This record gives sequence, structure tokens and C-alpha cells, in this order.
Amino acid sequence: MIERPDSVVGSISRNLDGYVGFANLPNQVYRKSVKRGFEFTLMVVGESGLGKSTLINSLFLTDLYSKEYPGPSQRIKKTVQVEQSKVLIKEGGVQLTLTIVDTPGFGDAVDNSNCWQPVINYIDSKFEDFLNAESRVNRRLMPDNRVHCCLYFIAPSGHGLKPLDIEFMKRLHEKVNVIPLIAKADTLTPEECHHFKKQIMKEILEHKIKIYEFPDAEEDEDRKLIKKIKERMPLAVVGSNTVIEVNGKKVRGRQYPWGVAEVENGEHCDFTILRNMLIRTHMQDLKDVTNNVHYENYRSKKLAAVTCNGVDATKTKGQLTKSPLAQMEEERREHVSKMKKMENEMEQVFEMKVKEKKQKLKDSEAELERRHEQMKKNLEAHYKELEEKRRQFEEEKMTWEAQQRVLEQLKLDASKTMEKNKKKGKIF
Repeated sequence: MIERPDSVVGSISRNLDGYVGFANLPNQVYRKSVKRGFEFTLMVVGESGLGKSTLINSLFLTDLYSKEYPGPSQRIKKTVQVEQSKVLIKEGGVQLTLTIVDTPGFGDAVDNSNCWQPVINYIDSKFEDFLNAESRVNRRLMPDNRVHCCLYFIAPSGHGLKPLDIEFMKRLHEKVNVIPLIAKADTLTPEECHHFKKQIMKEILEHKIKIYEFPDAEEDEDRKLIKKIKERMPLAVVGSNTVIEVNGKKVRGRQYPWGVAEVENGEHCDFTILRNMLIRTHMQDLKDVTNNVHYENYRSKKLAAVTCNGVDATKTKGQLTKSPLAQMEEERREHVSKMKKMENEMEQVFEMKVKEKKQKLKDSEAELERRHEQMKKNLEAHYKELEEKRRQFEEEKMTWEAQQRVLEQLKLDASKTMEKNKKKGKIF
């Protein structure tokens, strides 16, 4: 083994005099990412009638929910269910597979005990699917269906958080990035909205609820932007897809007798702050936090709970979990079983084809024998006909020859008689 001298060991920073080309690496990563496309899963939670579907349509400028395809709250009974909708959005050559997870019926029942359980089960199931995909031998196709962000809609009551809001966010703040929103903020005056925001943030701090934390920024502009967003939390939003003309300018908003509440006006609501933060500036960070924090916590707990006999000690029912080796062994057995099943099916198909071929050969052989017998009969009948004609010809020939012999005899007798007559005439 050749060891480097101590003077060489270490990191050396040098500026190149010429152009080598590895400065183009970010462009390569960019092109590859654009070609592959992006995935983002957004969960919306809140009581019915808070404008969740309208806000989603406003955020992504698409009719994800329309009259032909109404929102889940319009189509499902008022029970807590989880429904996801996928839509492929393209903008400037970049395509985004957006998955919207809605929870219709949340908080609408008289007894809302454990109404958050279906939501927790859904998030855990997506983590479990991703963990199983990572444990497979073939990890090329790993769709990321994990929930990257949860928009929690708070009713504009003006009296702080409900016990259900507090309990839900406490249950989910360690599993997903929670962003609290004040829904239908146009029903509050600016003073009421400002006081309502302070009350909500106070209760969030008191109950130690962890909402989405913005990453540290290096540039002053980014730090100012993040500081502005933090000061406006929770964001008060208004959703609308109706275009209204105000002072000769077309805007999206809601028409009231006293004026128009503009959706994209920062003085009226925080919609533009939410859109910029969610889509333009922090979407990738939401995905990174989901992968590096929430998913890693779930993964470490899941793998740490696997004992020697494969029993999850954290679950009271003794439900089995799978280590990566057990997962690989199970996949191998499934692959072998699948191959045996395919082999049996192929053998059955082969036997069926052989039987069909044999039956066709038997049918062809029977047809050939039938045609052979028919031709043989035809030949025999033709032979008998020829024999009959030959016999008739022989009989006619023999009759004709007999007649010819009789005629010859008659001619001979006549000639003899004439000669005799001539001789007698000479004598007399």
C-alpha cells in the first residue's frame, strides 16, 4: 500500500486558470430533473364549507374540482374518509404530478373522537409503502406518494382554536409539515384577523404544536421574506375562481355589496404569500423535510421495533413487521412462487396446444382416410364399368367376327356356284 505524505493529506482549494467543464454539472442535474418530472402531495384538512377545494383550484390555476367533478365533500357521505386526486400540471416545460388528499367529513360529526385516525393511517401507509419500496431488490421504480404538506383550515370564528384543532395538530405535527390557515378570511375585519392570528399562535406555543419551520437563509432578501411569512402566520386566505373587473382591471375575487375582496391582493389576504411559499420558494424544502425528518423518524422507529422474532414490540396486538432481510426473503419466495405458477400455466397451455394439435392431426387423418376410401370406391366402380364395356366389346367383336365368317362362307359358296354354272354353260 502506498501512503500519501502528510503534506498531501487534506483538502486543497484551488482556482483553475482555464475552463474544464464541471461547472456545467448543475445544468446536467437540472435537465435530468426536468426530464424526470416532479411529484408533490398536498393534504387539505378542515371542516366542510371552509373553501378547501376552491383554494386548491386557485393555487394551481386548474379545475381540479369542477361541476363535472365536484369535491369530495360534495360526493361522499359525512364520514371521515380519505380520498386522493391526481392531476398532471405542465408549466414552462416542467411537469408536476400533483396529488391532492382530501378528508371529507372531518369535524362534522357530533362525536369527533378519533376522527383524525383515518388521516394518521393514510400518512403511515404511504410511509410504509415507501419503506417497502426501499427494501426491495429492484428500487428503480419508487413513486414518492408521501404527504409533503398538510394545510389545516381553521374556521374564522375569532375565538381561537377549537379543542379538535389542537388535538389534530398535536397528533400530526411529528408526521407531516403542518401549515395552519385561517379559512374565509374575508369574513373578518383586519383588526379581528390580526387579533385572531395572535390568539392562534399563542395557543400553538402553549400546546407545543410544531408547525412547519422555515429553513435558515443566507441572503438578506430571503431572511426578510421568511421573517415576513413568520409574522403573518397563520396565513389568512381567501379562495375564488371568479374573475371580476375592478377599475378596468380583471382580478380574481369575491363581490360584496361594499366592495371586492381580491384574492391576489396582499392587503386583503395572505393568498399570494401562501402560493409563493408553497409552490415557488419552499416546495422542495417541504419535500426535503418530509424525507429527512418525518420519514426518517418513522423509518428508525419501524426498524428499531423489529426484534429477533420479527414482532413489533411497540404494538399491543403483536403485529408483525418486516426487516429488510425478511422483506428480501419474502420477495424471493414470492418470485419463486410466481415463476412456478407461470411454469404450471405454460405447461397447461403447452398440453392444451399439444392436445389441439393431436386432435387436428386425427381429424386430418380421418379426412384423408375417408377421401382415400371414396377414391378407392370410385376407382373400383370405374374399373367395373370398364370391364363391363370390355366384355360388351368382346361379345360384339365375336358376333361381328361370326357374321364376317358367315358372309365369307356365303361369298365362297356363291363363287363356287357361279363357277359350276359357267362350266355347265360351256358344255351345253
